[in-house]
Amino acid sequence: MQTMQDFSRRGMLKATAAAGAGAVALPGITAAGAPGASAATRGADGATCEPARLTGRIVRPNDPNYASSSLGWDELFVHYPLVIVYAQNTQDVVNALTWARQHDVALRVRSGGHSLEGWSNVDNGIVIDVSELKSAHIDTAARIATVGAGLNQLEAVTTLAKKNLAVTTGTEGSVGLSGATLGGGFGFLTRYLGMACDSLIGAEIVVAEGADCAKVIRADLKNHSDLLWALRGAGNGNFGIATSLTYKVAPLKSVTYVQATWEGIGDLHGVFDTWQRTAPVADDRLGTQVEIHRNQILLFAVLAEGTPAEAKKLLAPILSVGSPDVSVQVGNWGEVYAGFQIPTEVEPANWKFFSQFTDEPFPREAISVIASFMRDAPTDDSNFFTQAFGGAVRKSPRGGTAFPHRDALFYSEPGAGWGTRGEPGSGDELTAQAQTWIAEFSQALRPYVNGAYVNVPNVGMQEWETAYWGSNFDRLRKVKAQYDPRNVFQYEQSIPPASC
Repeated sequence: MQTMQDFSRRGMLKATAAAGAGAVALPGITAAGAPGASAATRGADGATCEPARLTGRIVRPNDPNYASSSLGWDELFVHYPLVIVYAQNTQDVVNALTWARQHDVALRVRSGGHSLEGWSNVDNGIVIDVSELKSAHIDTAARIATVGAGLNQLEAVTTLAKKNLAVTTGTEGSVGLSGATLGGGFGFLTRYLGMACDSLIGAEIVVAEGADCAKVIRADLKNHSDLLWALRGAGNGNFGIATSLTYKVAPLKSVTYVQATWEGIGDLHGVFDTWQRTAPVADDRLGTQVEIHRNQILLFAVLAEGTPAEAKKLLAPILSVGSPDVSVQVGNWGEVYAGFQIPTEVEPANWKFFSQFTDEPFPREAISVIASFMRDAPTDDSNFFTQAFGGAVRKSPRGGTAFPHRDALFYSEPGAGWGTRGEPGSGDELTAQAQTWIAEFSQALRPYVNGAYVNVPNVGMQEWETAYWGSNFDRLRKVKAQYDPRNVFQYEQSIPPASC
């Protein structure tokens, strides 16, 4: 068993919890983990629970690291939980879930802390954090990897790459692997290996049992296969708490990484139109992203098991537009991936995104919308991001997935970033402007896009159920009724159980 160390780069924040925040007293959260109930309870299905007590690394409002522990990646959202439990093993998760149920306390589940609407945190409730479950067991012969739910994407990529193996992940290393996978998961290897959830072949899940108990189950193609289907694209906080994930991984020895930069956005029409007509139908080994800022256009490309000459040939139509500055790197995927990471501490504190998919190429007027809004972007960090689909995305794995957007040409999202990380209230003067800008940007693109990505949610979205999951929503409600009939796992846009 290979045990990972905590690679978190976020240090202590200067912020401190507001006086009295989360000051709700309940039994069972003392340092000794005092029991939280006075007698054993029996679930409706016969399950008997002893009075629960919290175990693991516990953080309370009066602890010196409470402020940093209660703050997620997007500092636009601030919550004050009653207690945060950093699970050290699966039993800690079982205990925490049971305790929350016995005390009727609101609960949220957290791994990487990147919930983009702040939904992995809650006021005066319990946050069950699995980010310290950092194990990795890799069977190189069978090409199967079982990892703890606390690994972030950087840790997963670099650990697998040491054995010349890979699974699809997103591009930002600090994002939790489990959160990305359970919502679908896409990045540079998507067209080559499919969605991250496509490689998920099993999971250990802590689910609610009876009236106020919890238990551990294993979901795979032979056991609870309906739950595995749901976890592949709708698993974030809806059915239970994933403590480990099992992937079918693929061999990957080398990649060619290309970055091209166009100064200004004068070449936007040519770059974007060429990209959208070539990237989704290129060699499946080629994954590309375009990122547009108010003062430059960036193209990023990864060619799996390919040479610089091959990469440049595949990208020739795009690179022939204007006069981009082009750099090329060849190497192990783990080294390349680590090399393009941006340290969290230098990123803006506050973010807002709108997600969308596109089935037909943007007409010229849609590209003009992008150009117009990017010229008026509130900050240099604000951007319009795209990811090419096609290739292996169109192939659903054995057992299927809840992810419905397989026919998209590309995914895109306008994003606004502002404020200085670690400084409470930083960027407040820009918040209204940034939020208005991105809302109007998203609305202007509505005629050309459809659907939304559950990992990039929006609290104000109309008909979010079908936007995220399309025609799969009714089936997801039935799975919810099977594994969480009492709707223990709920948040602003969680899946409700089907009615009996």
